[in-house]
Amino acid sequence: MKLGKLKPTPNSTKNRKRVGRGPGSGKGKRSGRGDKGYHSRSGSKRRAWYEGGQMPLQRRIPKRGFSNSRFRTTYQIVNLSQMANLDTEKVDIDTLYKSGLINSTSKPVKVLGSGELSSVVSVTAHAFSKSAVEKIEKAGGKVTVL
Repeated sequence: MKLGKLKPTPNSTKNRKRVGRGPGSGKGKRSGRGDKGYHSRSGSKRRAWYEGGQMPLQRRIPKRGFSNSRFRTTYQIVNLSQMANLDTEKVDIDTLYKSGLINSTSKPVKVLGSGELSSVVSVTAHAFSKSAVEKIEKAGGKVTVL
């Protein structure tokens, strides 16, 4: 068997319909595009969002509310219970990144107070919850806001 000699099995393929090739072809004269209009012309496209000139759905529906997603500050969250497993006395962004608790060093980090700290830890981050500050200072640690 040679790869250059391969052919599909008989009757498994059909020739495509050739449009605009005379009346005997079955798709002659107007080539299946109708008589006139935008889609009978060359270069016309049927765009997915176009509704034939009707007012589009996106513009018909009333708009309400406000989205601040463009300017929102999205924090990476770290809990005290996760920090308790680190076994270091100084926790900063690089330490959290190397331990896999955060995904990026460029995004801000917020420390939340879920869990307990047993050791003295000085923590540096962009934001802290009130309960996190209380628990860190109660354990004898220090909080530094970037």
